[in-house]
Amino acid sequence: MNMLISVLITFVVIILVLYLVNLLPIDGRAKQIVRVIVVIIGIISLLKYIAVF
Repeated sequence: MNMLISVLITFVVIILVLYLVNLLPIDGRAKQIVRVIVVIIGIISLLKYIAVF
């Protein structure tokens, strides 16, 4: 049960950060780079919760 809650919280945080990145007043290329970094960090975090790493 704790793992499921942790995964859901991580997923919500990733979505929130991606939303906030869209609000930043920077050009499209920089936003794309930040989005990719956030998604990669989020995937690694989720993989830690399911004990792959």
